[in-house]
Amino acid sequence: MLPHLPQNDVDAALLSRRSVRAFLSKPVAREDIECILAAASRAPSGTNTQPWKVYVVTGAPLQQLSDKLVAAYDDPGHAAVHREEYAYYPNEWISPYIDRRRKVGWDLYGLLGIDKRDKARMHAQHAQNYRFFGAPVGLMFTIDRVLERGSWLDYGMFLQSVMIAARGRGLDTCPQAAFTPFHAIIAEHLGFPSNEQLVCGMALGWADPDAIVNTLETVREPVSGFTTFVG
Repeated sequence: MLPHLPQNDVDAALLSRRSVRAFLSKPVAREDIECILAAASRAPSGTNTQPWKVYVVTGAPLQQLSDKLVAAYDDPGHAAVHREEYAYYPNEWISPYIDRRRKVGWDLYGLLGIDKRDKARMHAQHAQNYRFFGAPVGLMFTIDRVLERGSWLDYGMFLQSVMIAARGRGLDTCPQAAFTPFHAIIAEHLGFPSNEQLVCGMALGWADPDAIVNTLETVREPVSGFTTFVG
């Protein structure tokens, strides 16, 4: 909650944003998707470079992509063949980051009744990423390879804007780095050119209100935990 101040509509969208992992099959109107992306396109970018490119996947193409990704992930040797093009996570985990990572993982599996030794069920749950958690819309985001780190910072602001614009329409999302190892499959399926690099994917749709997985609440640091006021 925001300290001492009443919430406004923007606060409500920000505070209600979460990574939803179970969606209804209810379709999302193309007009809504276009409005979300148009609103998000107002995100700032250095010298107005606007580094984002978006592929919106629905219907049969989404199902076909999901089938390909699940098949690749289920291959026991997939890690040797499919690798991400950039490091999303650190090579060496330290506290407090590893502690937060472990907590959200075990909180999720605990909700689903998955024991940490049950590798098969853990694998099956992770595979839901490649089904977009049942969402009717999959978004794939790419960036031109010529662009540098500043444009990736700009991209993060665009992605956040997509998620908040979705919340403003009662929709939910799940941003997913899980797709990045399978960038070659996605590039071939969607036909994006070799100069474009996959940044991440995102599920978009209507949250299933009855799914227990959607009751997961992540813990956030208070403002005092990450802020230093000078002056």
